[in-house]
Amino acid sequence: MAPGWCHQSPGPASSPSPPRTASLLWGAGVRSQSCRCSLCRRSCRLTMWMVVCGGKASTSPTTRTTGMLKTCRCLWCPTLTMTQEDPRRRFLWAEVSFFAKWWDNINAQKRAAVRRLVGNGQLEIATGGWVMPDEANSHYFALIDQLIEGHQWLERNLGATPRSGWAVDPFGYSSTMPYLLRRANLTSMLIQRVHYAIKKHFAATHSLEFMWRQTWDSDSSTDIFCHMMPFYSYDVPHTCGPDPKICCQFDFKRLPGGRINCPWKVPPRAITEANVAERAALLLDQYRKKSRLFRSNVLLVPLGDDFRYDKPQEWDAQFFNYQRLFDFFNSRPNLHVQAQFGTLSDYFDALYKRTGVEPGARPPGFPVLSGDFFSYADREDHYWTGYYTSRPFYKSLDRVLEAHLRGAEVLYSLAAAHARRSGLAGRYPLSDFTLLTEARRTLGLFQHHDAITGTAKEAVVVDYGVRLLRSLVNLKQVIIHAAHYLVLGDKETYHFDPEAPFLQVDDTRLSHDALPERTVIQLDSSPRFVVLFNPLEQERFSMVSLLVNSPRVRVLSEEGQPLAVQISAHWSSATEAVPDVYQVSVPVRLPALGLGVLQLQLGLDGHRTLPSSVRVYLHGRQLSVSRHEAFPLRVIDSGTSDFALSNRYMQVWFSGLTGLLKSIRRVDEEQEQQVDMQVLVYGTRTSKDKSGAYLFLPDAEAKPYVPKEPPVLRVTEGPFFSEVVAYYEHIHQAVRLYNLPGVEGLSLDISSLVDIRDYVNKELALRIHTDIDSQGIFFTDLNGFQVQPRRYLKKLPLQANFYPMPVMAYIQDAQKRLTLHTAQALGVSSLKDGQLEVILDRRLMQDDNRGLGQGLKDNKRTCNRFRLLLERRTVGSEPDFFSKLAAMFRGLIFHSSRSGNREVRDSHSTSYPSLLSHLTSVYLNTPALALPVARTQLPGPGLRSFHPLASSLPCDFHLLNLRTLQAEEDTLPSAETALILHRKGFDCGLEAKNLGFNCTTSQGKVALGSLFHGLDVVFLQPTSLTLLYPLASPSNSTDVYLEPMEIATFRLRLG
Repeated sequence: MAPGWCHQSPGPASSPSPPRTASLLWGAGVRSQSCRCSLCRRSCRLTMWMVVCGGKASTSPTTRTTGMLKTCRCLWCPTLTMTQEDPRRRFLWAEVSFFAKWWDNINAQKRAAVRRLVGNGQLEIATGGWVMPDEANSHYFALIDQLIEGHQWLERNLGATPRSGWAVDPFGYSSTMPYLLRRANLTSMLIQRVHYAIKKHFAATHSLEFMWRQTWDSDSSTDIFCHMMPFYSYDVPHTCGPDPKICCQFDFKRLPGGRINCPWKVPPRAITEANVAERAALLLDQYRKKSRLFRSNVLLVPLGDDFRYDKPQEWDAQFFNYQRLFDFFNSRPNLHVQAQFGTLSDYFDALYKRTGVEPGARPPGFPVLSGDFFSYADREDHYWTGYYTSRPFYKSLDRVLEAHLRGAEVLYSLAAAHARRSGLAGRYPLSDFTLLTEARRTLGLFQHHDAITGTAKEAVVVDYGVRLLRSLVNLKQVIIHAAHYLVLGDKETYHFDPEAPFLQVDDTRLSHDALPERTVIQLDSSPRFVVLFNPLEQERFSMVSLLVNSPRVRVLSEEGQPLAVQISAHWSSATEAVPDVYQVSVPVRLPALGLGVLQLQLGLDGHRTLPSSVRVYLHGRQLSVSRHEAFPLRVIDSGTSDFALSNRYMQVWFSGLTGLLKSIRRVDEEQEQQVDMQVLVYGTRTSKDKSGAYLFLPDAEAKPYVPKEPPVLRVTEGPFFSEVVAYYEHIHQAVRLYNLPGVEGLSLDISSLVDIRDYVNKELALRIHTDIDSQGIFFTDLNGFQVQPRRYLKKLPLQANFYPMPVMAYIQDAQKRLTLHTAQALGVSSLKDGQLEVILDRRLMQDDNRGLGQGLKDNKRTCNRFRLLLERRTVGSEPDFFSKLAAMFRGLIFHSSRSGNREVRDSHSTSYPSLLSHLTSVYLNTPALALPVARTQLPGPGLRSFHPLASSLPCDFHLLNLRTLQAEEDTLPSAETALILHRKGFDCGLEAKNLGFNCTTSQGKVALGSLFHGLDVVFLQPTSLTLLYPLASPSNSTDVYLEPMEIATFRLRLG
């Protein structure tokens, strides 16, 4: 739990005394095996359930197909054989992606054997996601998508429906994941990597098993039972009890003569008739000591580790030796122990039965907790806060792929539905579904806790990058094909020709580690058309920038009306413009989830083609500056005076010396708000332990970035946008101000092009310092789904105060809130009042001894994109639903196990972005796509804008996905889609009037029957999150209602 922010509902006045004996169920699971035993006070026997599985042998560091197939064969072939030999044996698995690789290469006989094992409970698939995802950097769209992909695969191929969650290796835990699992109808879950001091506190208070509840939940509907493993690791030495020296003696893979041994210098001994009594007593003592940490007399003891159970010899060693121990336990009633092999769900079922509750219900006296488990430390001050930023290039590419996947899903589903309705499905490339499936699985694979985290080996990172880029290219094709069909006024003229695509892509990447290059539209005597795609479920008014080959350009609307545009040079460096390439920027209004059309012509409209003016500050550097007759340009050799840019909402001041932001003044206020931006550098320690891919171990507080030369500043001003770009050696910082009404004009667009490839053990950070009285409190999002309050704790080391920031972080006082929105996951903190600080990139030369075996030395030129939003808070307004809900939690106890176990009360238990903030985030993360019509095509007047929705969704609703479901045939789509809606929670206490954007809400009601223009809803059924469980019968009623914060999935057929 976040220190100072986890709250635990008080239990009974006196906690039950810890049991002296308990039931042990023992299993071997992914990465570790889940084992457990039952130790009872009187007449129970130790019952051990062991499930065998191969941990990291399946999950990297080899993601290449050949490596995965070899690994899966090594693991699953002996697993299948050994499990079938004895019905008492059990096995646990948790990641479908690697299992599916093996499945695709086995025969029907083995497949039938697997189904039998699943059916009789010998094989359990826990969680059932495509991977065991990271929970810090992953966005909730991707978390849900990989869960759906895994669950749908399991239902289709095995008939399996996961019941329990297994997450032993993510480096900290988000409260988003238990919500998603509960909505997928899982009832129980297990976690492991939690701060060691929190584990100690939870063990001391017998809170290692608890109901995990969402902060906004007032009726326990989000509760899921959670088991926290109590010790350092999930490997065998740290799971049987508190003494790893003893537990290691019962890892029979380490028998003398093998490839691994026990570091405590006492090897295991094979169990024989002569020593079984002595060995059983030693092991049972550990079980009893562990059982005293829990409230029930059912005990879970995992057995397993990474790279395990890939050879029959280990299976034999573990099973035969443990079976001898089990037989000894079970034949001696005086030991009060029963032992047997089991699965994770076997354990939870036994616990529910013992405590007398239904599966998933709260056992009497068990605590209820809310909050998250960031940040993680495994010992001393070794905080795993570096991976929040490690390899930011791929964190950014992940989000680009995610946005394209969602856009492609929606357009493909709409195009397929319209094609079916028009009787043209035979002409449409429904085979694009295979590209969607591959992209879903690529995005899912990258959510792995050693992928998006930036903690894979360099060769594996390349493999991930190649996969990401291939799927991105494929998704652009899916979008182009769907947009082509949907934008045609006369669908009968549609003809699909893969060799001559109707539309071009908006940009291209030369390689997986290259930044995108935007498509240049070649203008000539014939008009060029551009199709614009808006992936948002609300109508948007945005700036669209296109690259063209001439500054003499006219832009016309779909109806042929001339539009005002801003024309600018396209710069390759601080002072050099790209010859014969120009940027034309045009404000456009685009329909929700729809397509718009622009026409470009050669020619100059003096009233509507408006040039940008440019000032370049050289600060004494002797550089030549590109000039063009079309653009006024002024070179200033040594000016250092501060300067300002303005739009209809604000005036923004910049330092004439640094080019960085200094302050913001709203046009309706006299007082400026300090918003001082600084670039900083962190070093790492000189001692043995240094920062690496996982750990952030700075040598001191950050020092100011000192450039070798003063920056070149380029200031562009025009009617629709103005910007300042400061060129430093390691960072190019651009701040753009749009002069547009509504969302675009209310925040600052910031991009940081970072290149630290010559750094040695340094990290580059961006700090924003304000005069907001934040009182040590700041707020970060969890997976883009919810917001978690944080408190700066000065007693903890600096690195302990950093948290993941997938989409936003903010600080506030009674008058103002400043939000930093991000388009890629990065680490963030607020180390002093009024500050926000984000780590942009890290280059570290050494391994940090957490399993990677390498430093972080494969840095790329990376573009980090942000929006900075300053909002005014209204004081004394009537409390809205969410503030009332927050008040309900003020009486709860907040435990801070990292600060002396003190109890504090605080009203900051819940917080929500404003509606404007939500919209700002989606504008940043889902930009409009500009798709030029190919030069060889002559569309003439045949293009029509596409309006798929009868009206925009309410502003607090997000159409998370419209995902075409698979037909019985693997490569074909069905006529059904998964419609996933999210009703966002928002703070009404921030000013929303007169801000220039049209936004309405509907008290949680949406009429789906009339939502889609030109399509009927012919089938609608609410289901669990991943569609495995129908929640109600199909109904003729298409009106739906969602509570705030809830996500709902519907099985939908349009016709």
